Amino acid sequence: MFLEIVQLTVYGIVLGSVISLGAIGLSLLYGILRFAHFAHGDVMTVGAYLALAGVAGLGLPMWAAFGLAVAGGVALAILIDQALYRRLRRTAPVILLISSVGVALILRSLVQFIWGPDTQVYTQELQMPMRLLDIKLKSTQLQIVAGTVALVVVLHLFLTRTRMGKAMRAMADNPDLARVVGIDTERVVVWTWAIGAALAVAAGIFLGMDTRLQPTMGWHVLLPVFAATILGGIGKPYGAIVGGMVVGIASELSTMVFPPVYKPAVAFALMVAMLLVRPTGLFGAPR
Repeated sequence: MFLEIVQLTVYGIVLGSVISLGAIGLSLLYGILRFAHFAHGDVMTVGAYLALAGVAGLGLPMWAAFGLAVAGGVALAILIDQALYRRLRRTAPVILLISSVGVALILRSLVQFIWGPDTQVYTQELQMPMRLLDIKLKSTQLQIVAGTVALVVVLHLFLTRTRMGKAMRAMADNPDLARVVGIDTERVVVWTWAIGAALAVAAGIFLGMDTRLQPTMGWHVLLPVFAATILGGIGKPYGAIVGGMVVGIASELSTMVFPPVYKPAVAFALMVAMLLVRPTGLFGAPR
């Protein structure tokens, strides 16, 4: 029993790493733009398939395909913002929300149209799991956790050591005051989309490395990502990391009691419980 709990906890950390990256991006977008981006999961999907195009189509190594996918995902997110969201930014938040649902459907349909509806993988090579103290672990899972840690450290340094990072934090705290003191808010918005999309693409690629690629993969993980964002506190990137780990580990441990198909229900239950007990999340200011 103890060994099974440890094994599932390890799997939960891997899943939590994917969820955390998606939740950080979503939290940044909400903290600065003040709307829930329902197309975030499908940006993850597009990023995963762009990496597939690099690996399978162009024959690139995974690290090069990763960079190509991030660049493509960032360009796509900024294009969508400039072409659509920018025109709706001063409207009611519900209009932006509904627009993001439409963008999600468009992105999902484009993925199905270009790559087809079938399940795909980055490599056909059979990967034998390693054993560490009787704990099974694949090398790709180690890469996912290490990559997540590296990206979180880079993001932390960016937000705390650079002028743009400090400007983003200022705009998240008070957009009007940030505008008054001379911060270029439109530039901050572009950077926010770039960082949010880059993290979403990384999460999508990591999810594809751990499981398989399918056009609805981002949509299926969107609920856990939202749950992690709410659990950590909406607009709190560091809280999203904790929320992602909690959701990931709880989802995996739940398989000891329930079938794996109920994992999204666990994320939903955690989200509802947090909204009832502490609506502002673990790291949000209490009301």
